[in-house]
Amino acid sequence: MSFWEYLNTRHQQLLTDAFQHVSAVFQCMVIATLLGVVIGVVSYRSGWGGSLAITSTATILTIPSLAAIGLLIPLVGLGVAPTVVTLTLYGLLPIVRNSIVGLRGVDPALVDAATGIGMSRVARLCRVELPLAWPPILTGIRVSTQMLMGIAAIAAYASGPGLGNEIFRGIASLGSANAINQVLAGTLGIVVLALLFDAAYVLLGRLTIPRGIRA
Repeated sequence: MSFWEYLNTRHQQLLTDAFQHVSAVFQCMVIATLLGVVIGVVSYRSGWGGSLAITSTATILTIPSLAAIGLLIPLVGLGVAPTVVTLTLYGLLPIVRNSIVGLRGVDPALVDAATGIGMSRVARLCRVELPLAWPPILTGIRVSTQMLMGIAAIAAYASGPGLGNEIFRGIASLGSANAINQVLAGTLGIVVLALLFDAAYVLLGRLTIPRGIRA
């Protein structure tokens, strides 16, 4: 069976796996973004606090993803839970780092001007600092998403959702008629989804970042 014939006969299952893959990555990115920005906001004013936040989240990435999922199985079981925990933790570093860099890069004169017109610290953060720090934060989100698209495939090891199941089934049946087709379908599917995600972030940036800041 050719690759295109395989896609034609298995398109329904592939679409289901692709939807699950996108859903898992998107939901984990929402959680990672919220956590990462909060960590950045809490730590960016302190030199040691920012270093601790970046070092801690960077340390997570030194753990092989397969090992991380394997260690979580006895704690949270199989399926969605280890996938969500692993992807969320792995997505933190670029967001935390870029949040800290972006917030520290805001012109102090603008912050002083906001203080001078009576803005509270929370108002300055929400109306001045975070909007100006948004471009690097969005870049961190894009990097995290690309990372998680690939890491999410490993979740199939713990019976997680997504296109990784197609890849693992192909690897487990190497030598059979459709083994290469399965691995290729899962891999190309992840690549296409990653490109679509990145295109969506480019559009989001054009809609949310003023032209002057983009320039």
